[in-house]
Parts: sequence; C-alpha cells; structure tokens
Amino acid sequence: MRIITTERLPIKIWAREVEEGALEQARHLANHPYARHHIALMPDVHQGYGMPIGGVLATEGVIIPNAVGVDVGCGVRAVRTNQTVEAVRPRLRDILNQIQRAIPTGFNHHKKPQSSPLFHRAPDVPVIREELENARYQLGTLGGGNHFIEIQRDEQDYVWIMLHSGSRNFGKKVADYYNRLAINLNERYGPPVPREWQLAYLPLDTHEGQNYLAAMQYCLEFARENRAHMMKVILEICHSLLPDFTWGEELDVHHNYAFLEKHFGQQVMVHRKGAVRAVGDVIVPGSMGSPSYICRGLANPESFASCSHGAGRVMGRNEARRRIPVEKVIKEMQALGVELFKAKKGDLAEECRQAYKDIDQVMEDQRDLVEIKIKLRPLGVVKG
Repeated sequence: MRIITTERLPIKIWAREVEEGALEQARHLANHPYARHHIALMPDVHQGYGMPIGGVLATEGVIIPNAVGVDVGCGVRAVRTNQTVEAVRPRLRDILNQIQRAIPTGFNHHKKPQSSPLFHRAPDVPVIREELENARYQLGTLGGGNHFIEIQRDEQDYVWIMLHSGSRNFGKKVADYYNRLAINLNERYGPPVPREWQLAYLPLDTHEGQNYLAAMQYCLEFARENRAHMMKVILEICHSLLPDFTWGEELDVHHNYAFLEKHFGQQVMVHRKGAVRAVGDVIVPGSMGSPSYICRGLANPESFASCSHGAGRVMGRNEARRRIPVEKVIKEMQALGVELFKAKKGDLAEECRQAYKDIDQVMEDQRDLVEIKIKLRPLGVVKG
C-alpha cells in the first residue's frame, strides 16, 4: 500500500499501477466536502463513472449514487458440490447447454413472470414501483458484460459452481434517477461539487436520501435473490444429470453498495464500488479463463475492511474489441481446456483475460486484505 498526500484527504492505494483517469477520480473523492478520513483504492482499480471501480469511500451525512454505481447489488455467489471433476466432465457440455437454455442472458428475460415474496415487500418509492412489473420477468436472468456462470474445480478436484450477476434493470433505473435528483438538489441547495466530477450527493436526513437508501437496499435484496434463483436452477440441472449430486452452503457477496459502518471511531457511510467487505469468507473472481478465489477477509482497517471484487480492467471494451480477434479468444479458451457457451460471440474479446489485470498479481497485492483459502480454476463458462 502506498499513499498520496497531495489532496485534502490521503489516498491509500493497493494497486501497482493506476490509470490517470481513475487517479483523477480518486483525487475528486479526496476533495469531496463530505468525504472522511481517506480514500482506499483496491488492486483491481480502474476508471468508472464519477468514482473509480475498485474504490472505497467513507462519507458523513450523505450518500453518493455514482459512488455505488449503476448495477446496485452486483455480486458473486458460489457453492461447493460433492462431485469430482472425473464424475462431472463427461456431462459438462450437457450441463452448460441446459444452463444456457434455462437461464436468459444478455438483454433476454423470462417469457413468464417469476414468483418471489420479494415482490410483495417492495418499498413505496416511485422508481421501484415503475420497474416492479418488468422485474418479475428479469428475476433469474444473468445479463451481459462481465456477468458469468462458471463450473470450476478446486485443488482437491471437487467441482464448484460460481455465478456473477446483479440487480438487472432495477439498479440502473435507481442509479440514474437518484443521480439526476442529486445533481438538481446540489445545484439548488448544497455546497458546490463540480458537476464534471459526477459525485452529486443526497443528504441522509432528507426525504430524497432516505428514499435512495430504501431503493438501494431493495436492489441489494433483488440482486441476491436473482443469484439465488439462478443457482437453484443450475443445481437442479446438475442434480438431474449427475447421480448422488449434493452441495454445501452457498456463499454470496455484494460489491456495489453503501452501508453505514463504524471506522476510526466514527459512523460513516462506506461506499464500495467494485469492492467487497472483507470480513468473513469472501469471493474474488478472476476474468474469463483465469482462476477465482475463496478467501478469508482480514478486515484491514486501512481499507475500511475491504478488498478487490475481481481482476479489474486494463483495457476498455471498445479497445478490446479492436485489438483482440474473437478467434484468438476462442482458441485460448480451447487451449486452457475451458468449455465456452455464449450465444453471440461478437463481443467476446471484451471479457478475455488480456482485457483484465492478472488476477494472481491482484491477489499478491492484497495479501494484507485477504487470505486465500481455495483456488478455483474454470472448467466451463456461460457468458452473457
């Protein structure tokens, strides 16, 4: 960890290199009037909207929608099965094929509304009410981008299932609506934050701030339920194809949210955008074709008890598509022995290993944030 001390607050950095755009955003955070104590940048940090992804920010009295992001509650779910690689490999393609057929990916939704008690306890917030009917068709869908479903192996050759997804359109609607509202309120009443920083805030003691908190919390619940819904389908598919298939406790972690916590003797709103609360067991997934990790969080106070949420991009999506041929990505996955299922492969290069940091280097850089318990290597992947 190194420290930049040229701004109002220190910036503590676990990354070996930080692109200038992300560093400029971190400086904006460090000079935000409601930011407290310091800014923490995880080893997977890269530029986002307003706040860098892989950033951790503590504020007093306010919450910043762009410091949570547009996929509120995005996270990862993982479970260990009782099956060995030897038992699963003959049916691996069948499993992945049925998963791809059963779980909508990309912009696709279910054709029939899904049921969940969650829909009966939605908060009375306009942006949630407006999206609630659509969400009934989105529950249990993967989405696109870096979202994935993977069949993995641990070092004892047991098979794991891991998936990465979020709150679907709920998160984007909530983020966009409350960011616009925050911009208008700040320009009318609040201490000025330059509009180009994209860090407009909502005071927690206002109706608007409380509504955003309620909407964000509902997005977190929906995102977790979305992952649980998909995992249930995947486990049922595996159970139907493999004799004596069972599984253990499911682990689920968010990496886009804000929560009121006590740090350095003060109650602060900790924003984790592309960062995980490193307390107890956590999941740090790699990029497509690379390892993922189950870790024990070390609750390091210097990172606000946080760690990275993955590998972190080194190449933008458009740049990756320009520079990396799809055929090369497919050949690399074949060379790694990873079965790849993706309906439309035109954007495959966006998520290839070369577009991301080396996950093993990321793990090395956060040795004081997490302790590795289990290393997982991919056997097959379904991409959005």
